[in-house]
Amino acid sequence: MNDTPRIRTVLSCTLLAVTVTAGATACAGGDGHPLSARAYDAADQVAFNAPADGAKADPEKPLEITAKGEDGRITDVTATDEAGHHLAGELTADGQRWRSTAALAAGARYTVRVATEDEDGAPGARTFTFETAPAKRALTVTFGPEAGTYGVGQPITADLSLPVKDRTARAVVERALKVRSTPSVEGSWYWVDDKKLHFRPKEYWPAGTRVTVTGNLDGLKVGDKLYGGASKPLKLAIGDRIEAVADAGSHHMTVKRNGEVIKTMPVTTGKPGFSTRNGIKVILGKEYYVRMRGTSVGIAEGSSESYDLPVYYATRVTWSGEYVHAAPWSVGSQGVANVSHGCVGMSTGNAAWFYETVRPGDIVRTVNSYGDMMDPFGNGFGDWNLPWAKWRQGSALVEAAENPVAPTEKARLRPLPL
Repeated sequence: MNDTPRIRTVLSCTLLAVTVTAGATACAGGDGHPLSARAYDAADQVAFNAPADGAKADPEKPLEITAKGEDGRITDVTATDEAGHHLAGELTADGQRWRSTAALAAGARYTVRVATEDEDGAPGARTFTFETAPAKRALTVTFGPEAGTYGVGQPITADLSLPVKDRTARAVVERALKVRSTPSVEGSWYWVDDKKLHFRPKEYWPAGTRVTVTGNLDGLKVGDKLYGGASKPLKLAIGDRIEAVADAGSHHMTVKRNGEVIKTMPVTTGKPGFSTRNGIKVILGKEYYVRMRGTSVGIAEGSSESYDLPVYYATRVTWSGEYVHAAPWSVGSQGVANVSHGCVGMSTGNAAWFYETVRPGDIVRTVNSYGDMMDPFGNGFGDWNLPWAKWRQGSALVEAAENPVAPTEKARLRPLPL
C-alpha cells in the first residue's frame, strides 16, 4: 500500500494565527505584466504569531493565516512536515484567510510557504517554520511475531499500548498500519479487541514472500488529545508451504510441502470426552521436552485419567496445550484408534521428523474429529477458520458486521498431552 497524506479531524476551535500583510509592490518584468514579476520578499509584511519565548505550538489548535488589509490577498498556502506530509487547509474565496482542516501532528516541525499578491497583482512570498509540542499521551504499537522466517499461515499481530474503542479512531490507526509484501497480496486487519489487531491475507501467504510491516502513527492524531508514537518496523520471510492434515477418522496424518505429499504416518487423536479440536491451527512453537500432567487440565490426581509424563518432540498448536508430539506408549493404537487427551500422538521417530520439518507459522488442520471447532482467537492462531467475508467485517474500514464474531479470552497456558 502507498502512503497517503495524513488526514486528521480538528477537535479544537482555538486558532494558531499567522498574519500576512500584502502591501509591497514588486517591479514588473520586461513585458510589464505583474505575473511575470519576481516574487517580492514579503518578510516585512508577514507576522507569525508564534508562542512566546520559543515555546512549541499546541497541535490541538488549527493553523490560520490571514491577509491584513484590503489591498492584498493570499493566493496559496502549503504546509508540510519533515516527513513530507501535507497539512490540508481551505482558502476563502476572497483570499483573506487560510485555515487548516486537518489536525497538526504532535512533535513535528512544519515548513509553511505563503504566496500573496498585492492590489496590482504583483506576487509576494513568505516562508516560515514552527514546531508543535510532543503528545502528552502517545499510542504506540508493537508488531509480532519476532523477525524471522515463518510458515504460510503466520498472522501478523499489532499490540497497542492504549485501548482504542471509538470506530473513527480505530480507522485512523488501521490506515497507519502498513503491510507491504513481495509478491503483493490482498489482506486486511481484524480488531480482536481494543488493544490487539491481527493481519492475514485472503489466502495463505505465497511461499517465498517477503513482508514489511510499519506503523506510521508517529505524531498522528488518533482521538481527543491522543497521538501516535514511534514504532519499530518488522520484516518477515515466508518459507515453503507446509500443511499437515490430521484425520481423526482414518487415524493418519498427511504432510505436504508446496502441494506435494512428503509423508503419511499413523497417529492417534483425542478420545471421547477429550476430542481434538477441528479446524486450522497455526504452529506456535516447538519444545523438545515438556512435562505433561493431567492436573493442569483439571483431571484429578489418582483418577483413572490421571497422568504425569515426559513428552519429547512437542510441536505446540494451541496455548491451552494441544501439541503434535511423540507418544511411544500408544504406538499400538496409532493408525487404529483415538486414545489421547486431545493431542496428536505418533511414534518417536515420526514425531522427531515432524519436529525437524515444520516451523512456526506452518499449518496443522484436524478433520473428522468429534471435537469443537478451533476458536478464531484466544487459544492460538485460529484466524483461518473465519471465512474472508467475516474476516473483513473485523476491520474498522468496513461497515460493521451484522453478526460479528465475539473474540474469546486467551486460554491459560497448560500442557495437554496424549
